[in-house]
Amino acid sequence: MQLLEALREAGVEYIFANLGSDHPAIIEAIAAAPAVGKAVPRIVTCPIEMVALSIAHGYAQSGGRPQAVLVHVECGTQALAGAVHNAARGRIPVVILAGASPMTQEGELTGSRNEFIQWIQDVHDQRGIVRGYMRYDAEIRTGRNIKQVLARSLQFATSEPRGPVYLMAAREVLEEEVPEVALDWSRWQPTTPAAIQADDAAEIARALAGARHPLVVTSYLGRNPRAVPELVRLADRLAIAVLDSVPSAMNFPADNVLHQGCQWNEPVQNPALAEADVVLVLDSDVPWIASHNRPRADARILHIDTDALKQAMPLWYIHAHATWQANAQQALAQVNAALETLPLDTHAIEARRRRLAQRHSDRLSRLLAAEQPGEGEITPTHLTGAIRARADEGTIVLSEGISNYTVIADHMMRTRPGTIHAAGGGSLGWNGGAAIGAKLANPDALVMALGGDGSYMFSVPSTVHWMARQYETPFLQVVYNNRGWKSPKLSMLGVHPHGHASRANDIGVAFDPPPDYAGIAAAAGGAFARTVKRPEELDAALDAAMAAIREEKRAAVLDVWLAPL
Repeated sequence: MQLLEALREAGVEYIFANLGSDHPAIIEAIAAAPAVGKAVPRIVTCPIEMVALSIAHGYAQSGGRPQAVLVHVECGTQALAGAVHNAARGRIPVVILAGASPMTQEGELTGSRNEFIQWIQDVHDQRGIVRGYMRYDAEIRTGRNIKQVLARSLQFATSEPRGPVYLMAAREVLEEEVPEVALDWSRWQPTTPAAIQADDAAEIARALAGARHPLVVTSYLGRNPRAVPELVRLADRLAIAVLDSVPSAMNFPADNVLHQGCQWNEPVQNPALAEADVVLVLDSDVPWIASHNRPRADARILHIDTDALKQAMPLWYIHAHATWQANAQQALAQVNAALETLPLDTHAIEARRRRLAQRHSDRLSRLLAAEQPGEGEITPTHLTGAIRARADEGTIVLSEGISNYTVIADHMMRTRPGTIHAAGGGSLGWNGGAAIGAKLANPDALVMALGGDGSYMFSVPSTVHWMARQYETPFLQVVYNNRGWKSPKLSMLGVHPHGHASRANDIGVAFDPPPDYAGIAAAAGGAFARTVKRPEELDAALDAAMAAIREEKRAAVLDVWLAPL
């Protein structure tokens, strides 16, 4: 009961659980809680652990608060799969709790071994399975300090750079009867967000104010919605171009004339990056790909990041002239304050604003023109434009488009912080579970999960849509179906554009004919399901899907066929 109490006191509302033989104490405590007047988190049954962690991931992104995932010993830990990578790379605060095989075998303590699997599942270093991805890992060795260990783990999870934490405990520890512990949670807060020195803020302000073509490149600044207004304030004040590089959040409003769009893996030189003489990189793991897209040689590069050294990445550098590990919201507020003391060339600023506004207008015209229906086949741009037309300002979009990453980022045109998210990592299958998490955190919001057919298969849709019905979290899921894994083909062409594989009809990445993706969701969770193959069918299908979500309160899956791989 102490563990459940501690989670609740820490603000954890849900435990996304796949229960096993190591959890009798937790199951008993949950059942006993109403009888003894204890408030405990709600248990949400997750048949697949990867989905459980993806739900917690989506909840933290959209709700701002860490939740708990409960898994079964080392087997359940391994079944977390790529969601561990996503939570680590996305810097997502979540508490992963795992049992461990009992440490006694002759009945010495309550919880001693009584099932054959408890010998098979006893491994040398269970924590080591995920240690390389965790901000903190520990074994709870007694119930007497279980609250303190949990509080310490949450400090790590919620302090920058944030991330997942992993705790494990043997069954006897979870069964231990201990005295009540009262914890003062105000003494277990995350570390104070880091600032930069006043002189450094002034240096950055002077560099940007004196630049002819200043540019901000960011990827995940918008994980903190309060940082976005500070960036808008800075950009508007100096007419600074803003470029999203592989964005995993809404970092800058798409309708601001200074926004210069999104870059991904495209093997072209970005013109905004090519002309910039001062580049401020804010919270970005991949601000550019130097083999084909980089700043000009004489550009001054300044770097502010919550994770400036990228300690989990063995190879990383951007040749920055100065780097600060700091909270972007705090640092930008300091730079904005420093600008108040500087003389500004308003004529040059307004001339730059007009030029960038024209570039923004031209880009918008190209985007809208690309959204027109094609002949016979649905294009990704037409599809995304039709989806955007049915989204409101508060709609939450979970993007896992991969080869359509840029299409979704550019054409959804989000303007409110916190309304579009990507995993932040590279393990596919995140957005189905993340959509459930986003809906739990924001029950009144429309949630849309957009991704390719490969991502959809990885997401374990049978589990996702059973859960969506079971826990009343309806959302729209659109499968961008090109009948294959396009991204491996693009990777191959990037290295061997004229090789044998470039001319081959089959390189092992096609799914044609494909599974009935929408039908899987209908069978598993009663979702509205429709396959859409022609442009003239799209609007009616989207409208019917929206009606199913809003009026029937059930999830909807559209399997939309694009040009084949």
